[in-house]
Amino acid sequence: LPMNTSSLQLPASHEVPSFTDGFAAGEALGRSLALPLLQASGAQGSDGGPIDPHRAAGDRQVAAGGKLNAEELAKREKNGLDLWDEVLAHAREARFPTGTDVFLFKFQGLFFVAPAEQSFMCRLRFAGGITNTAQCRGVADLAERVGAGHVDVTTRANLQIRGIAPAHTADVLMGLVELGIINRGAGADNIRNITASPTAGIDPEEIIDTRPLARQMHHYILNHREMYGLPRKFNIAFDGGGRVSTLEDTNDIGFVAVRHEGKVGFRLQLGGITGHKDFARDTGVLLTPDQCVPVAEAIVRVFIEHGNRTDRRKARLKYLLDDWGLEKYLAETEKRLPFALARVPLDTCVSRTAAVDRIGHVGVHRQKQAGLSYIGIVLPVGRMSVTQLRQLSAIADRFGSGTIRLTVWQNLLISDIADRDIAEVKRQIEAMGLHWSATNVRAGLVACTGAAGCKYAAAHTKRHAMQIADHLDTCLQLDHPINIHLTGCHHSCAQHYVGDIGLIGTRVGEESVEGYHIHVGGGYGAQQAIGRELFRDVKAEDAPGVIERMLRGYLEHRRDEEECFHDFVRRHDNEQLIQWFTSTTANA
Repeated sequence: LPMNTSSLQLPASHEVPSFTDGFAAGEALGRSLALPLLQASGAQGSDGGPIDPHRAAGDRQVAAGGKLNAEELAKREKNGLDLWDEVLAHAREARFPTGTDVFLFKFQGLFFVAPAEQSFMCRLRFAGGITNTAQCRGVADLAERVGAGHVDVTTRANLQIRGIAPAHTADVLMGLVELGIINRGAGADNIRNITASPTAGIDPEEIIDTRPLARQMHHYILNHREMYGLPRKFNIAFDGGGRVSTLEDTNDIGFVAVRHEGKVGFRLQLGGITGHKDFARDTGVLLTPDQCVPVAEAIVRVFIEHGNRTDRRKARLKYLLDDWGLEKYLAETEKRLPFALARVPLDTCVSRTAAVDRIGHVGVHRQKQAGLSYIGIVLPVGRMSVTQLRQLSAIADRFGSGTIRLTVWQNLLISDIADRDIAEVKRQIEAMGLHWSATNVRAGLVACTGAAGCKYAAAHTKRHAMQIADHLDTCLQLDHPINIHLTGCHHSCAQHYVGDIGLIGTRVGEESVEGYHIHVGGGYGAQQAIGRELFRDVKAEDAPGVIERMLRGYLEHRRDEEECFHDFVRRHDNEQLIQWFTSTTANA
C-alpha cells in the first residue's frame, strides 16, 4: 500500500546538495507541494471566498467572552502550512525559529528540541505504520547525511530523524517528498500519524484488513486544508480485530472491527487520552467500513467548530465530550453526514475471536498466507542505527515482500517470509546486533525520547529503560509478558498509565536529581485500566532495584503460575503491595 518509490531515489552521491545549489529547485518544489493544500472546502464568505472554520470558531469563543491562547493567535498570524519560504530562509541563514515560530514549524514536521538539543527532530507520516524498503533506505540516507545517524520508531508507528542542523531542514523535507513521504502536519495542532493493525492483511485471526481505511484517512487529511490547525492534536486508529492490538482505545477516535449479524463493521469509540487518565468510550454506533472515513471527517469538523481554543489544558476532544456528553456530540456529527448513525447494542457484536497476543509484535508468527510468517524485531527502546535500518531493508527485500511494518510498541515487523528462510533471517537479525525474540521485559519496554531530546522531560527515559532491562535480565526470569513504560513528563508520550508498570519522570530531592513516580496496574483492551501510583520520588539510579523487588514480590505472592502481573496488582491494594515490594531483597 505505500506508494512505489523505486524511481524516486536520492542522489547516489553521499553529499547533500548545498542549500544554495538547491534553492531554485527547492522553491519550485515547495510551491508545488503547497498547491493541493490551498483548495479549502466548505461555506463561502460574503466576498465569495471560503470561510476559515478555525478563525470562525475562535471568533465565536472571543465573542462569548473568551481569550484565545497564544497558539491560536500564532495560527491567525500565519498558517503553518505556508512556511516554505521561511523554512528556506532559515536554512539559508542556518538559524533556528524563535517565539511562536517554534510551534508553527511543527506543521512542517520540524521540531526544534532546545534546550535538550540544539537541533531539529523531523517526524514523518506512514499510513497505518506501513512503509517499504525504498523509503526506509532513503530515510537512512537522510539520517546519516544530515541527522544523528539513527532513526527512532515512535508510539504512533512512525519514524523520527533527530540531530538535524538548521541549515539542512529544507534538504530533509525535499528528500522526504522525493521518497514519496509527505509529512505535513506531523506535529502541532493536527491529526497525527494514522495507526492501524500492524499485521493487517496477514493476521490469521483478523476480522478485516485495515490498510485501505488507514490509507484513505491519511490521504483525506493530506488533501483537505481544513483538517489542519485544530484546537489541539488529534489521534485516529483502526483496529482490525487480530492478535496484535493497535491501542485504539487510547485514541480520540477508535474504530474497532466487529461482526454483527454476519457482516463486518466497526464500533465507534471516542475520547481516548490516557495521559489525562481516560480511555475512548464506546458510542453505541456501528459503522460499515465505507462509513468510517466520512464519520471521522464529520467528528473532526465538530471538534474544529466547538473545541476549546482558549485553554490548552482543556483543548482535547475528551473535554468537549465531558461537557456535552456523547449523544449531543453524535447529534452534531450526524448533521454533517448524508446518512444516519446506526445504534447497535454492544453485546450483539462479536469482536476478536482470539485474545490479544501481548508479544505478538515480537518473534516469529504464522501468517494467513500458507507457508509464510512475519518476524517482529526488538529495537532497543525504539532506536536503530542507519546501518541496521539498511540491513533490515535488505532482509525484507531478499526474504520478504519489501514491506516494513512499524508498530505502536516501538518495534517493526518484516512480513511474507517463507518457512525455509526463517532460520537464515533469524541469523542475520542477530548478526546486526538486534534480536527476533526477547525476554518478557525487553519485549514490552517502551520509552519516550526523554530529556535527551525533549525540553519537557524530567529524566533520560531511554537510557534508564535500558538500565532497567539490563539489570532485570541478569537477575530474573519471567514467565508472563510484562509492559514497562517510561515517560518523561505529563504529556505521557510513552503512555505510562497503560503499562503494567509505568514510570513518569520527575526531579527528586534537594539536589533535584532525575527520578520517577511509579504506577502499576495499567492495561488496554480487555485489561483496560489506568495505572495507579504506588511509589513517589524514586531516584533513577534506584529504579532498576525497585522494579526488581516489585517483580520478585509478584513471583513470590501470586496466586499461581497462571496469574499475570496485571491481575496480581489489580487484586491487591497499595498497602499490601508496598509491604511485599519493599520487604523483598533485590540483587546488588
